[in-house]
Formats: sequence, structure tokens, C-alpha cells
Amino acid sequence: MKSLGNFPDPFIEEIAGQPDALRRAASGLADQRSLLDDVARDAGDLTIVFTGMGSSYDACYPAVAELARAGVAAIMLDAAELLHFRTGMIGQSTLLVAVSQSGESIEVVRVVGGLARGSARPMVVSITNGATNTLASLADRALDTRAGKETGPSTMTFGASLVAIAALGRVLAGMPIDPALRGLVVDAEMAALSIEHLLGESDLPDRLVSWLADRETVVILGRGPARAAAEMGALTIKEAVGMPVESIQTGQFRHGPLELAGPSLAAIVIATEPETLALDLALTDELLGSGAGVLLVATDPHPGSGTMQVTTGPLDRGIGPAASIIPCQLLAWRLAALRGREPGAYYRATKVTTHE
Repeated sequence: MKSLGNFPDPFIEEIAGQPDALRRAASGLADQRSLLDDVARDAGDLTIVFTGMGSSYDACYPAVAELARAGVAAIMLDAAELLHFRTGMIGQSTLLVAVSQSGESIEVVRVVGGLARGSARPMVVSITNGATNTLASLADRALDTRAGKETGPSTMTFGASLVAIAALGRVLAGMPIDPALRGLVVDAEMAALSIEHLLGESDLPDRLVSWLADRETVVILGRGPARAAAEMGALTIKEAVGMPVESIQTGQFRHGPLELAGPSLAAIVIATEPETLALDLALTDELLGSGAGVLLVATDPHPGSGTMQVTTGPLDRGIGPAASIIPCQLLAWRLAALRGREPGAYYRATKVTTHE
């Protein structure tokens, strides 16, 4: 894809770099095998808590859902809530999985640093891009996603985090380490190929902009593992475009927000989870009937639906959000330039949040 206007465009380069980032993350787990083995051995009956902020937090949704499906209770709680209100739930019986792409996110570092000084220290596993950072230095075990350098809104780091978190989730669910790692290489490659296929549709960004038209109320809906793509998609558009977008768990959308339905609403429905596919398709039809614009992101095409569709193909649910978020990323990239913003540039926020 060519860049837009006269802007330098590392954002689209980083979007296009995601397939190789997934491959690096998967292949890089091979020489971190003993670390994963140690975590699986030492976790025992510990309560598993995932924490992070922003895109790092969003990347935890699939693993928590997949662990539950395997009969392993795990929870996720953002680091700001954990830091100020809920550290009392963390102790020696806890495995704390702390995710921060930079390893410097202030809330995550303060949580882990504070717990490290306590008398009832949990077991801490960090997941970061690179191993030379504050969070990795505080952790008992430090996983490196190997995403590579990134300057714009999280793209490569989000996908690579999904891979590393999926590896951890599989071994915590009891899968033997070698089959888990072999499977991840295959699953990451399938997701990488799906992304490459979507990025090869050169007209997709323009079709997405035409679909959105002049609607200014935008929601992104997802359930289960798909919430990673929904939450991260909304965050990406807000960061890159400065446009208000709300991510809502699809079931929650009926509990009040359904009143938003109508011609001024644009809804991206990420319907990649088989358990709730029929419900998501029914909601899509209902929204279309209200006059809303609906973009359906699914693993397979659904003939008869009168909405714009983007399909990823069947993918592993732990890594699939790396592909199903692509329409949101391309929409953000295209809208930013059309609205006179440098794609991927920060005007008020920063790439790494180092103060509260």
C-alpha cells in the first residue's frame, strides 16, 4: 500500500510489518522453552491474574477466555485498578502475568515493584517487547515477544503479544510444551497469511472509508477472544484519528446502547466466535434494519447479509484478533491522512505512558 499525502508513513509500514512480527514472536519462543516450562511447573494451583494497560491489557482477552474453556480459572484486571484498589487480592498464592509492550508503563511497573517489596510476593511473569526494561527486571520470569521497533500505535507489538500470551496460556492449561510451541508456529503463520491477504486488497482502505461515510457515532462490538480486536480497534482509531469510538461487549450492547441504532451509527461487528455467531448475525441484521452502517468481520463469508464484510479465514482464537483488527487499523490509517493528521503520530498522548 502506498502512503497518503506528503506525510512520512511509518504507521502503514508497521501495519504491514505485522505478519513478520507474528512469525518472529512464534519462532522466538523456541529458545524461551525452558522459561515456559518453569512457569508451567511452578504455577501449580496458583490463582492466575493477567494485568496491563491499553493494548497490552487488550491482548489478554483471548488467553483468559481460552483458559476458562480449558477449565482453568483466570482473571484480568487493568493495572490502574489493581494498583490503587485491589492489591489486597494478590499474594503468594497468585501468578501475576504482567504485560507491557515497553516494560515501562507506569501503572504496571508500580504494581509489580510494590508487590516485590511486600512480604507476600506473588510469582510474576512479564511479557514485554525486549528483555531490557524495568518490568522484565522485576519479574521472576521474563518473556520477550520480539516484536521489534515500533513508533506508532500498537500494531506489531499487539500481535506479537497475542502470540506470547497464547503460548503461556497453552502451557498453563496443561498442554505439553513441545506440541504447544509447534502449534503456535503453525497458528501464527496462518494468521500472518490472513493479514497478508487482507493487506493485499489495495482498495480495502477506500471501501472502509466509503462504508463509514459521514457517520460520527462508531461502535466496535466483540465477544470472548474477539474482544481483543474490538477493544484494540477502538483504541487504534482514537489514537490515530482523534475520533471518538466506543468498544462494547456485544451482549452488553443490547442493554441500553441499542438506542444508538439508526442511520447515524456505524457498527463494526467482530463475529469470529462460533458460540455466539448466530447471535452476532441476528444483531447485524437488526442494526441494518435500523438504517445503521454495519461492517461484519468474520472468519467466513455470510451470503445474504446486506452489509460490508471482511473475512479472515478460520484462525486460532488466541491469535486470530491480530487479523480481525486489520480493518480497524486500515480505517484509522486512511482516516488520519484524510483528516489532515500524520498517520500514527501522537499529539497529546505518548507511545509509552510514564506518569499517571
